[in-house]
Amino acid sequence: MTTINRRAFLESTAALSALAALRPRGVAAAGRPKKAVLLYMLPKEMSYRDRFQLARDVGFEGIEIGTETDSRVADEIKDASTKTGLRVHSVMNSDHWKFPLSSADPAVVGRSVAGMETSLRNAKLWGAEVVLLVPAVVNPETSYRDAWTRSQKVIKERILPLAQELKVVVGIEEVWNKFLLSPLEHARYVDDFASPWVKAYLDVGNMVFYGYPQDWIRTLGPRIVRVHLKDFQLDRPNGKFNWKNLGEGDIDWPEVRKAFDEVGYDGWVTTEIEGGDAAYLKDVVARVDRFLAGQRPVPPAAPKA
Repeated sequence: MTTINRRAFLESTAALSALAALRPRGVAAAGRPKKAVLLYMLPKEMSYRDRFQLARDVGFEGIEIGTETDSRVADEIKDASTKTGLRVHSVMNSDHWKFPLSSADPAVVGRSVAGMETSLRNAKLWGAEVVLLVPAVVNPETSYRDAWTRSQKVIKERILPLAQELKVVVGIEEVWNKFLLSPLEHARYVDDFASPWVKAYLDVGNMVFYGYPQDWIRTLGPRIVRVHLKDFQLDRPNGKFNWKNLGEGDIDWPEVRKAFDEVGYDGWVTTEIEGGDAAYLKDVVARVDRFLAGQRPVPPAAPKA
C-alpha cells in the first residue's frame, strides 16, 4: 500500500467511525427516533433561551435552526442550547434558493458557497451534525442536466472539503425545485459523491404531488440522515394543496412509520409546520408520539351516537 493510499484509507476509516452515530442502523438495532422542532415554530417574541426552554418543556428533544450570520446571535444560540439541554441537531442552510449552486453566474454560486460555509461553521459551533442543502434549482435558465452537473461539481470542489474538515454531514433535500423528482434520482445523486459526508435529508411531505414518502424511505434507506415532518391535503385536479397539522392531510402516517422501521431509521424527526403557543406545541408533540408509536397522529373521531 503506498503512502498516499494509506493516508486516504485512514482518513476514510476515521470519517466512517465519526459517522457511526449518524447512520441508521439495521432494523434489529434501531431505536425510537428523536423529536425536534424548527426554530420558527416557537414564539418569536421570546428570547432564545426561553424558546429553547419552552421546546424542552413541551416535550421536544432537539431543534433545527437556520443559518446565522451574526456571531453574537450564534453565541446566544449556543448558550441557550447549553443551559436548557435542548440540542441543536441540524442547520437549515438559507441561501440555496436565492443563490442556487446550479446558477451559471459565478457570483451567484460564490454567494451560495459562502452561505454554506457559514452554515457549516454554525453547525460546528452548535454541535449540530448536519446541514440541510437544497442542491440545485431547475428553471428556464438552468436545465435539469446543468442543475445536476453544476451543483455536484461545486459541492465536490468547494463545499465537501470543509464539511469533511468540520465533520458535518451535508444533507441533500428534495423539495419543490423541479429537481430530484424520484427516490431513484435522489439516491443516485447522493451516491455519486461516494462520501460519508453527503447524505439524504428526507421531507415526508415534499413529494406527495408525485410520489409516496414510504416509497422514498424504502429506496433511500441508510442514506437518510435527517427527516422533516409535515402534512398536506391535496387538490390534485387543480394542482393545489393546503398545509395541515400532522395527521390531518393525505400522508399515510402508519405506513411511513413502518417504512422507517424497515430501514432502521432512528435519527431525528423535525416538525416543519405552523408554529404556536405552548398548548399548541404540546399537541404537536403528542401527534409525533402517536406517529412514532405506529398510529395516526390524530386519533379517529368517535362514532356519533
